[in-house]
Amino acid sequence: MKISPFYQLIKSILFLALLAFSFSACKSLSSTSNPGSSPMPPPAISSVNVPLQIPKATLDKIFNSQIPKILFEEKGLDMGSGINGDLKLTRNGTITWTALDSQLIQLTVPVLVEGQVGLKKGGLGSLFKSKIPINEQFNPVFVVDPEINSNWDLGIKAFELVDLGGSLTLDVLGMQIDLSSLVGKEIRKWSEQNLIGKESIASLKPLVDLTWAQVGKPFQVELEGVQTAFSIQPQEVRFKEFFDANQNFNVWLGLTGKVNSHPATAAPSRAFPLPKLGPNENAKNELVILMPLSVSYSDLDQLFAENLADKLFRIDKKTTMIPSNIKPQSFGELIAVSMDFFAEQSNGKSLEGTIFAVGKPAYDAQLRRLIIEDVNFKLESGNLGAQTGVRLKKRKIIKNIEMRAVFPIGELLDGSLGSIQDRLGLSTPIADLEIQNLTILPSGFYPMKNGLLIQIKATGKVGVDWK
Repeated sequence: MKISPFYQLIKSILFLALLAFSFSACKSLSSTSNPGSSPMPPPAISSVNVPLQIPKATLDKIFNSQIPKILFEEKGLDMGSGINGDLKLTRNGTITWTALDSQLIQLTVPVLVEGQVGLKKGGLGSLFKSKIPINEQFNPVFVVDPEINSNWDLGIKAFELVDLGGSLTLDVLGMQIDLSSLVGKEIRKWSEQNLIGKESIASLKPLVDLTWAQVGKPFQVELEGVQTAFSIQPQEVRFKEFFDANQNFNVWLGLTGKVNSHPATAAPSRAFPLPKLGPNENAKNELVILMPLSVSYSDLDQLFAENLADKLFRIDKKTTMIPSNIKPQSFGELIAVSMDFFAEQSNGKSLEGTIFAVGKPAYDAQLRRLIIEDVNFKLESGNLGAQTGVRLKKRKIIKNIEMRAVFPIGELLDGSLGSIQDRLGLSTPIADLEIQNLTILPSGFYPMKNGLLIQIKATGKVGVDWK
């Protein structure tokens, strides 16, 4: 079939149009063109929120181990009616408790009342010097409203004796003396002086600081032999505590902070100080850590050199190419690579020049490596034959660049995983904490002026094993 001149004219016009488009597209890509500003990475703000539910059995152990053995002791106590003596109140048995509402608890504390009483000196007291021993068991009931203040101190908003849980009546020279009210009076007096209204009856700060010294201490990860340290600078610590309907003590503890990266030799030697406590209304169990890892372009130079430079790779059956002098840099939101090349064909012809390629950094989850995708390039120097040859084999060259411009980061992620699990795992006298379902993946790549910023995101939950 004979092709008409008109059809040949249309075909020629289409070919010229495609050729012009190809040159214009390449022309718009240049190492000297303005790619726009680099994208700003999100701030490396991390947070952990742990809704602890302390079982009643665990609180039983805490109350029985933390409430002091001796509650009250005084010698020469004036008991009225010309009687004085010595009195000692000692915890004697297992403390039991129940939650009255979300804040108040009722404590029953078995108390042994010991001592001796007698007449005061002078008068009959000079004739009757013998003392009557006291040894009685009481089970006083208290209503307590504890709270944790913003400075990590434990305070008591209310401490009330609602039932003495026993009586103490003595016969002194035929006189019946009821010391029950005296015992109650001394307990109330002691609580007013030592508990009620006190901002601090015990400081939790030393324990918290000791724990944070482990958890907040900088940790290190390694990439291609280069170690980077990370530290958490806390900005906010949140706290909420209450009793639920099942008598469990709920503590919602949250922390938000900034993750800083440092050269391994310049990492802080200790954890940053903790701020004061604030209220927490978050009931979720969640851990989110963003770690900014910067890879300098000199390190990328070495990486690309290992994978591309002076390596012979085949473009097609007739053509091979050897890239050299590879230099990466930022190009707006893309990463750019300039490289010299030498291409040779089976017929003995050769081509050489300089390619300026750009692509978008991304993560290959299956192979666990940094890749460059959506690659485009332009031949910035070389003869017309080189330009034509490279342009005709552009797809195959792009495919080879994308296949070889890779950056394995699996070991980095594994190292980060172990470092976070070790740092945030914690053993205490009442519970063991561990990170569960921890996942670490790159969440973004940001070509910056001096290097490629890789933001690594760790997510998980905090598991608690109560003792």
